[in-house]
Amino acid sequence: MTAVHRSLKTPLNIARHRLWSQHIAGSGLEKPSDVVRWLGAVQAQDYLGSLWAIGLRMQKATEEAVEQAIADRTIIRTWPMRGTLHFVAATDVRWMLTLLTPRVVANCRWRLKQLELDASVFARSRKAFMSALRGGRHLSRNAMYKALEAAGIATAAGRGLHILWQLAQEGFICFGVRQAKQPTFALLDEWAPAAKAKERDAALAELASRYFASHGPATLQDFSWWSGLTMADASDALEMAKSRLMQEVIKGRTYWLSSSVRTAKGGQPTAHILPAYDEYTVAYKDRSAVLDPLHVKRARTGNGIFNPVIVIDGQVVGTWKRRLEKGSVVITPNLFTSLTKADKQGLAMAAGQYGAFLKARVALSPHTLAS
Repeated sequence: MTAVHRSLKTPLNIARHRLWSQHIAGSGLEKPSDVVRWLGAVQAQDYLGSLWAIGLRMQKATEEAVEQAIADRTIIRTWPMRGTLHFVAATDVRWMLTLLTPRVVANCRWRLKQLELDASVFARSRKAFMSALRGGRHLSRNAMYKALEAAGIATAAGRGLHILWQLAQEGFICFGVRQAKQPTFALLDEWAPAAKAKERDAALAELASRYFASHGPATLQDFSWWSGLTMADASDALEMAKSRLMQEVIKGRTYWLSSSVRTAKGGQPTAHILPAYDEYTVAYKDRSAVLDPLHVKRARTGNGIFNPVIVIDGQVVGTWKRRLEKGSVVITPNLFTSLTKADKQGLAMAAGQYGAFLKARVALSPHTLAS
């Protein structure tokens, strides 16, 4: 029987609870793989930002430590859902690709046809990449394109990128470690450990359980958006996961969260600086619990994607930019509202945590703080 949780009364409390369920607030998790597995997936098209998205949820973290987890093959960067880059745990990558990518690939068939990419081209591409990557080798994107061209496969006009994307969706290749600050590709079978396959129903239930435990309180619509599942499949997944979840109805909407809920503690407002594409902002269809609709345009870029944001007491109150200098990082906030003295102190502490992550001195640009 599904339990009913009674502590969530206002949108602000939803926001505070998400800070705790996502391990942004609280003691944090120990390892990068713990963070990625807990969240299910961490959006990662902004590579450096995604390293911080993982690090800010850890007890102690550095950028080097998160990249070491990639080198150690405990977290994998690939395209597991919505056709978008994410980090996933190495033990999860295969069942997530199997569950989530067929719909994405089917929706892109028109584009593949436009580019004259068919089964024959992909078969030749697999052969070329197997030859180029076998034995644990890694190649940059340009080197991957050269391998295709050497096999007589044209890569211009977006063909190369779509070939990489398609073969990653199939679980043939994935990203490896950075070399000279450039991403590389590897064979997934060599890069990630083999894992037992999941039956479809078990995979659906696992994904729903992970999402609502780590992102709750959240709605069925939020889960469908995040996972890329149809509403019918998302509903089936939730139904199979309900025994592990609680529900709360707020203003006529049903929210789901873990039955072993982490307590969203009160006290002084807390501040956090989050990267672009952070799960706290992008992992929900409805973001109004954390972002006032009046500020949506200021929080987003021109293409509708979130900038790096400043969060205080669960609410997005501004954006921020960084400037790297030798041995230091300068953070420039762009605030939507004035801050209290306590808020400013919290923001300074959050900036300090980011500096520690980069192993750099940190400075807040003083002229952009509202009084």
